[in-house]
Amino acid sequence: MKILFPLLAVLGGITIAIQGQINGGLGKKVGVIEASFISFGIGTLALLFIVLFAGNGNISAIASVPKWQLTGGLLGAIYVIVIVLVVPQIGVAPALVGVIAGQIIIGAVIDHFGLFGGVRIPLDAKKVAGICLLFVSLYLFNHK
Repeated sequence: MKILFPLLAVLGGITIAIQGQINGGLGKKVGVIEASFISFGIGTLALLFIVLFAGNGNISAIASVPKWQLTGGLLGAIYVIVIVLVVPQIGVAPALVGVIAGQIIIGAVIDHFGLFGGVRIPLDAKKVAGICLLFVSLYLFNHK
């Protein structure tokens, strides 16, 4: 069971890479914002069916959550727009190295300070070294 969640994370990463290329190609044909809208529209329909047929939560509890917790969709839209714009210019791998670097950096900050209700996991020298290596990989992926 310990391996299941890391493997699911890898699967998530695989889908993001494929999505980046697909959405980048769509963006060239219909426009960046339009491709992002189409992507979110299809994703919304898919999630609607999943909620209707497999959901077991309490969607009406939306009224009681802190309003800042509703910004995830906005952040997702920003991500999709950036990927649709960037992938056709620099390719999937360099774009994802940048995305991963951004995720790791802000993730380390969120963990270090326990932001957004998260568990506080202090930053240490190994994590800082890992972040520095991410910047090296970002440079190597984008240097010609």
